[in-house]
Amino acid sequence: MNDTMTKGNAAALLPIGVFLLIFLGAGIAFGDFYAMPAVVAFLIALFVAFMQNRQQKFADKIKVIAKGVGEENIITMSLIFLCAGGFSGAVTAAGGVESTVNLGLSLIPTHFAVAGLFVIGCFISVSMGTSMGTIAALAPIAVGISEKTGFELSVCIASVVCGAMFGDNLSMISDTTIAAVKTQGCDMKDKFKANFLLVLPAAVLSILIFWIMTRNVSYSLEGDLKYNLWEVFPYLIVLVGALAGINVFLVLISGIVISLIVGVAAGNIAVTEMFKVVGDGVTSMYDITVISILVACIVSLVKEAGGIQFILDLIKSRIRGKKGAELGIALLALFVDICTANNTVAIVMTGPIAREISEEYGVDPKRSASLLDMFTSVGQGMIPYGAQLLSAATLTGLTPVDILPNLYYPVLMGICGVGAIFLRKR
Repeated sequence: MNDTMTKGNAAALLPIGVFLLIFLGAGIAFGDFYAMPAVVAFLIALFVAFMQNRQQKFADKIKVIAKGVGEENIITMSLIFLCAGGFSGAVTAAGGVESTVNLGLSLIPTHFAVAGLFVIGCFISVSMGTSMGTIAALAPIAVGISEKTGFELSVCIASVVCGAMFGDNLSMISDTTIAAVKTQGCDMKDKFKANFLLVLPAAVLSILIFWIMTRNVSYSLEGDLKYNLWEVFPYLIVLVGALAGINVFLVLISGIVISLIVGVAAGNIAVTEMFKVVGDGVTSMYDITVISILVACIVSLVKEAGGIQFILDLIKSRIRGKKGAELGIALLALFVDICTANNTVAIVMTGPIAREISEEYGVDPKRSASLLDMFTSVGQGMIPYGAQLLSAATLTGLTPVDILPNLYYPVLMGICGVGAIFLRKR
């Protein structure tokens, strides 16, 4: 790489600007931020990246992106995405979701009502690794509790969304956690511990707020809350295994195998359907896997042309020291998530830049991974055009704006994150 290629070049950021313009423009124009598939917008951005830097031959650009895509973290991240999808498909088919939800509900004291929904949401989302799956599983329960207690449905579903974002930010099998860890080059268990300490105050305060709001009301659910502890077992195996530091591939593959055994034994999965349920789960992760590859291609060309260096130079001119670097990573992650309405995509996009900043200013990789995951979740949990709020609104007949005023956890998480940056000792 020659010297001119290593200098900061604002024009090299054009592909990223084109992606944001197309993605946001289509969302505003059509009134639907999912009208333009992210993968299509990234393909257009990649085409723009290829069109830049005419002095470099096309064959050389192919070599640049091949090197970027072949980077260890990108390959590992993509494989983990697929394994996580396989586990999700297997454990869901085995009845794990329903049993986990019912187990949580059966343990909640009646006066704990809405606060209990938040706690269950936290547990399920940490276990499942998906905020969307958590919202889909608990939204009907939130409707039932609202009807029985008389509390506004917007409060009940907001507690579900808050709990879902808690796990989305922490789960060992969440695509956001996987992306944050792999782009920053740290161990998952180290990131979990650092991240958990940062968000714990926000979670505790959220529980208190929901409890104070609803403490004088009790409810009862009709019918038996049937659950099978064996169906919850695969989630516990994955959670404990990941926390123990066992290789994530071994943990996920073990989770898949145990889920299939439990599902077949319980009669929830036919032997002939075993591979299909795993395949369906893997297929559900294709989009984010392809997006990760496309982003790696774009970032490689942008970096080669000096775009990443330009951002680093810009940040360096405005921040001083480690705290400034951490705040820069946090704000960058939040801004990109607001623009893309997808926290995993935002992490994949900002991850390489965050890693450069971390290395420059001596920020611990587990710290930068935590900040990336936290602040993209802050944005994702509050933007009315994000998948989480759109899904919650659709399932309950509300609008995202109805739910927004009661989303305490994302706000508190952001406050805790900023406070941790400024209050941390040097």
